[in-house]
Amino acid sequence: MDLQKYKALFFVVIAVLALFVASPALQKILVYPQTEFFTEMWLLGPAHNAEGYPHDIAKNGGYSVYLGLANHLGSCAYYLVEVKFRNETQPEADTFNRTFSTQPVLYNMTAFVADKETWEVPLSFSFDYYNASDANVTKINFSSLKLNDVSLSLQGYSSIWNLTRHDFYGSLSFELWIYNSTISSYQYHERFLTLRFNMTGT
Repeated sequence: MDLQKYKALFFVVIAVLALFVASPALQKILVYPQTEFFTEMWLLGPAHNAEGYPHDIAKNGGYSVYLGLANHLGSCAYYLVEVKFRNETQPEADTFNRTFSTQPVLYNMTAFVADKETWEVPLSFSFDYYNASDANVTKINFSSLKLNDVSLSLQGYSSIWNLTRHDFYGSLSFELWIYNSTISSYQYHERFLTLRFNMTGT
């Protein structure tokens, strides 16, 4: 009998058993590769799917969409959504430069979302506007936006008739901000969604 062979086999068996016993403890201290951390943001149409978005907007017509967020950041997050309006000549958020629009904020929504949880809210809206054309220009002036029964002033906003696309252009933007506890303030989260409209003039 070769005792050296049995001795080596004995140590191998003991080592394997030790690894099985220690594996729960090892899982707590081992560092696994981290997945990408991000936030999802979406807009759904009135039927709660990715179609049928409002486009041709009549004066004081009622429209609806759903705005949602999903947190995949690895920790809870405080979000702020800024709602802005613009015509085709005014600045919007820039994906390439990762900058937000300098348009005034019309409305804010805040949400606390735990890790791997979602938040979604229905949005109903309507626009009040009127024809302000004269001999030199065909345009409409906006009076107000009603968003979830809150009336927001759009005084000073207008849209000139686009001869190429044959419409009065307008858009609602939803820009995402996230609370940074280091600076005790919200900072732009480099995500935004836009609903583009043709104001029918009626």
